[in-house]
Amino acid sequence: MKRWLSRAEESLGNHSDRLNAINIFPVADGDTGTNLYQTARSAARAAHDAGTSDLGELLSVAGRAAMEDARGNSGTLFAVFLAAFAEPLHGATRLTCTLLASALHRAQIRSWSALSDPVPGTMLSVLEASARGAAEAAADHAGDDSNSALALTLRASVQRALQAVVRTESQLGPLTDAKIVDAGGVGFLLILDALRAAALGEELQDELIDGLHGYDIQAPHLHNGGDADGVEVMCTINLSPLDAATLRLHLDEIGDSVIMSAVTEVEEGYRWRVHVHVPDPAPALALIHEAGTPVNITVTQLATPPVGDASR
Repeated sequence: MKRWLSRAEESLGNHSDRLNAINIFPVADGDTGTNLYQTARSAARAAHDAGTSDLGELLSVAGRAAMEDARGNSGTLFAVFLAAFAEPLHGATRLTCTLLASALHRAQIRSWSALSDPVPGTMLSVLEASARGAAEAAADHAGDDSNSALALTLRASVQRALQAVVRTESQLGPLTDAKIVDAGGVGFLLILDALRAAALGEELQDELIDGLHGYDIQAPHLHNGGDADGVEVMCTINLSPLDAATLRLHLDEIGDSVIMSAVTEVEEGYRWRVHVHVPDPAPALALIHEAGTPVNITVTQLATPPVGDASR
């Protein structure tokens, strides 16, 4: 698991520029690759320092670190995925095909539910496809805890994820118009292939991304900046489930891309990671402060300078 997160960090770092270049949904802010890389880096560093052989405990530590330092939609979703992936693995010291299928299934449910308005054709669809592929492969090898069964399940999951990435182009209008696949979906595919490579002692499959529309190195940089209005507000806050639901409802009324996910259980209820896109940060921050005492507050402009424009 430590090797997985380190390889995911490395792979996302190598691909961050191209992921940024095709990042046009949900907003064309050109930072999906950077956000995924920075979030994975936080997870990898936390896992590296964790002294446990319990897979669930290790990935919970990594998931919490990722959640506290999550960047953007894609980074937040990856943090939610990682924290949920850890849950069925508590008490296990070895990954099996059955545990993998359970972990991906849990992560799929938690990731979809973290968003107020989940959209097919994104990282969510790729995660869902990978979970289904793993579930089917694991069912074919029920009771088989061998490395061979795990290998078949991992490969099936990656292949389903790849197929889902290809489909994203036809699922979302902006991607169809631009003739590209979803940046977050490609990023999750890279993360999943890093898990396959780390678990099986194999190399990353660079050929996975060959032929993905918009992903060739000679393809144009489709995100040109300046076309995303508003700001992204993120923070961490301790709330009861009821107060969290109320805050989510209010944020839905003034913004979009709302993501709320519980990080850890605390005396007041849970520690939540909050993410929202709004035209103006003031109303969102007022709602958040009214709900509780937030920390790790960040307000980031969604629009970025056009490529090659050094004046902005």
